[in-house]
Amino acid sequence: MGTTATEAAPEPKYWHLRTVLVRTIDEEFSTGEVLPNERDLAARFGVARATLRQALDQLELEGRLVRRRGIGTLIAAPRMGIPVVEASGRDTWRIVDCGQAFASATVADALGIETGAEVHSVRRVRMMAGQAVGTETLFVPVAVMPHVPGFLAESSRARAILKQFQMLPVEGESRAVELGVAEEEQARLLERPPGIPVLVLTARYLGEEGPLAVAVSTYRADTCKLTFGESGVEVRAAS
Repeated sequence: MGTTATEAAPEPKYWHLRTVLVRTIDEEFSTGEVLPNERDLAARFGVARATLRQALDQLELEGRLVRRRGIGTLIAAPRMGIPVVEASGRDTWRIVDCGQAFASATVADALGIETGAEVHSVRRVRMMAGQAVGTETLFVPVAVMPHVPGFLAESSRARAILKQFQMLPVEGESRAVELGVAEEEQARLLERPPGIPVLVLTARYLGEEGPLAVAVSTYRADTCKLTFGESGVEVRAAS
């Protein structure tokens, strides 16, 4: 007889080892400590080094470990809290580029406009403690913001768009968070390899007659958790 959908698949060896390593790290190591080398770890847990590397790779992907050339594998610091609603005073934004573009189907749907309609876009990187933790692209329909001077230099134009955005008559906001992976350009801005897990935050800013703007942000899921106001609600990648 064939297997049924309710039968549990056997747990991979590396995943079992990953669970054992998490418990060992929590009980025996502190943030910043260096793990023993692969040979010693493989001998301690009675596994092949290939299995050990898979487990270590998984823990690095989850943000529990960090590898440093010339030093070894270290216990990573806890994920830093990234406030979504209000700036913390510890972070800065670096403008990457801005301009006018034609709305993609996804952006148009979020804004309630025709695909291909003109939108202002501003892309920037969020920095905390000198580290790139997220990217954001803001989209505002040209019809909503028709008076952005076209003769300004790119950085001045970006600041003008952001200033006018802050003055829009926003009546409400909606936010959605999902898990994704960084595409090549996002990964470059985050200073990480493509394919790393990211938290994708989509924020829609609503006026009396519909959406005024939408911002799509990506945050490193290995080092960040998103916090929403004083409620203590957090969003992070699953461990």
